[in-house]
Amino acid sequence: MNSLSIILPAKNEAPALADLLPRLRTAQPTAEIIVVDDGSTDNTRAICAQHGIQCLTSPYSMGNGAAIKRGARVASGDILVFMDGDGQHDPADVARLVEKLEQGFDMAVGARDWGSQAGVGRGLANTLYNWLASHMTGHEVADLTSGFRAVRAERFREFLYLLPNGFSYPTTSTMAFFRSAYPVAYLSIKASQRVGKSHIKPLRDGLRFLLIIFKIATLYSPLKLFVPTSAMFFLFGLANYAWTFIHEGRLTNMSTLMWSAAVIIFLIGLVSEQITALTYRHHG
Repeated sequence: MNSLSIILPAKNEAPALADLLPRLRTAQPTAEIIVVDDGSTDNTRAICAQHGIQCLTSPYSMGNGAAIKRGARVASGDILVFMDGDGQHDPADVARLVEKLEQGFDMAVGARDWGSQAGVGRGLANTLYNWLASHMTGHEVADLTSGFRAVRAERFREFLYLLPNGFSYPTTSTMAFFRSAYPVAYLSIKASQRVGKSHIKPLRDGLRFLLIIFKIATLYSPLKLFVPTSAMFFLFGLANYAWTFIHEGRLTNMSTLMWSAAVIIFLIGLVSEQITALTYRHHG
């Protein structure tokens, strides 16, 4: 039987952990539970000690993804479960995710419904990410950014070097699994309201979430993004040329500029495709 390690990144989540840890221990009495303290200034370590939970500490905050990587390196289980330390995820759902792996999947992700999204803006953004990721991979991606997931440890550790230190580790790991033909499953979950205040700041992290869109492409198949963009510029240039030729009988700089942009974008996509192939050269 596979051993199980549950990893919870936490930054100043002591109130949530005080409620979550005993429920998690009850739900998974034999699992290894690791809290990765990402530079907390509250009594996170004391709460972990009180409940007999292993706590990895950091002298300063390195980011959610960095906490995930630290936990994954230390965990001894054959199966790793990642869940937020803010109380949003139900410990009872851990068994459902693990059961999915036993059916032959390498990753099982808890997919949040619309009511579980943190606001309309985040919900719309996640819907866009899911649609784009589904289009890129050819598989249905129900929740690209969910932090509640179970993975086979040996598979997940293959991609530790790819994972960022920030909040986009779920996106990176999901696209890496799809690229390497490791099967991914989605299970519907209900996420609760988090305990305490979110560490995601819209102004600071908004750009990071926009960059997720480009990361989706560059981690899977860059040409699927760059070729349509290149074609769009080429057609705009063609349309502009047709208009100016009919009305002015000449070729304008704008058409030439758009065609040049089309060629440059296509070449960037071609180079990116080769880089992506090299990135996965050990896992193909």
